Amino acid sequence: MYNAEGRTGLSLAYILNPTAGLTLGAIVLISFILGILHGTTPDEHTWPITFSYAVGSYSTSKGMKAGFVFSAGFTLQRAFLTTLGFLGLAAIYKAYNLDGPVYVIVGIVMAIAGAYILNKKIDLHLPLDRLFGSKRHTVKAERSPMHDVPVRMAFVHGLIAGWGFGAYATIITFILAPQVPGLLYAPIPGLFFGLGTMMMQIIFGAIFANVARIKRLTEQQIRFIGRRTAGRTLFYGGFIFSIIGLLIVFFPVIDNWAISTGNPIPNLDSIGVATMLVLIVVGIFGIGNVILSFYEIMKNKATKRPGNGLSRRN
Repeated sequence: MYNAEGRTGLSLAYILNPTAGLTLGAIVLISFILGILHGTTPDEHTWPITFSYAVGSYSTSKGMKAGFVFSAGFTLQRAFLTTLGFLGLAAIYKAYNLDGPVYVIVGIVMAIAGAYILNKKIDLHLPLDRLFGSKRHTVKAERSPMHDVPVRMAFVHGLIAGWGFGAYATIITFILAPQVPGLLYAPIPGLFFGLGTMMMQIIFGAIFANVARIKRLTEQQIRFIGRRTAGRTLFYGGFIFSIIGLLIVFFPVIDNWAISTGNPIPNLDSIGVATMLVLIVVGIFGIGNVILSFYEIMKNKATKRPGNGLSRRN
């Protein structure tokens, strides 16, 4: 391998713009490094999902498991995607923008998982009244027990989110995959890209899982914050994903709006719709609900009110 200056070795510019004639070993290495970059940078297909499931698990090991399970589904899909790239069938991405439909489907699955955690019935009573400050929801509904976070759903999320397409997917699908020796090797770029992503998502899963471990809270209070945050982040974040997805479907130009940052690394090179999704779902709904849940606990402690949502049912 030669970098842009003709010297043997790897540079960031070379990894992001690999040439033709690569060996299988070089393809594996570049794919893995690209996966690490993808898992490290704020991507709308990874961070919101990993955060939601990890913070709801309220322990380091379970947070790592959440990152692993999500990335396992994502890795499987990427291996299939690079196989399509080798066969030339991934050309559909050059003709159609699938970001909108993927956002919609991911959003629906997020909302369903969030509804389950918050113990909302199948005939979903959409809590839009809370958004507008209404008190029409009943006390019984407010105090209904929350369920454990369904980490297995993260695998489904990984399978779906993997269909999102960006700069990293373009490199492994259209540049690296066609260079493998044969069809048998076609899943390899996607596999190692997914493994690189998985490594970083496991690390971030452990970090996200400890967001709720602030101050000196009991295990019961940490579980309450984790479940409440995961449920609300998935539920409301799912609506945001679906709304943005529908807007992109009907107004595709929205997906191209972006402000350049001058950084060459994908996901850090511009501020656009994807960046805003990460900020809204992880920043506002995620971190915001951790803070709100914490102050709810502190307020109920100060007033010594019963029914603070920290009963054993929650």
